[in-house]
Amino acid sequence: MTYKEISYSVVGAALKVHKELGPGLLEKAYQECLCYEIAKCGLNVEKEIAMPLVYKGVRLDCGFRMDILVENKLVIETKTVSEINEIHTAQLLSYLKQGNYQLGLLINFNTVLLKNGIRRVVNGLDENS
Repeated sequence: MTYKEISYSVVGAALKVHKELGPGLLEKAYQECLCYEIAKCGLNVEKEIAMPLVYKGVRLDCGFRMDILVENKLVIETKTVSEINEIHTAQLLSYLKQGNYQLGLLINFNTVLLKNGIRRVVNGLDENS
């Protein structure tokens, strides 16, 4: 599947979750429901993937965990914050760089309209900048 097809399916799944639950729950609830919906789409989904830090060529286990990885291509970072800010984008960028991934979605479920809570990050560049 292409990145476009995967991200389209994931955004559709996120919209289903948000429509069903609305804003106001804990991040973990949305993460679990999103994984369920993504799997229903027939996509391979993993959650809470350990992400080592490579520092001066040495892999260190610092306890970092990516929220969701879809088809071993798309990194999803879920949030339930009042608004997405630079530190949230930086966190996703770090996962993309450390794991050599090309595409990430930052999804904030704590919004009235979910489309306002989605940020797409490609090749280390924030498309919303």
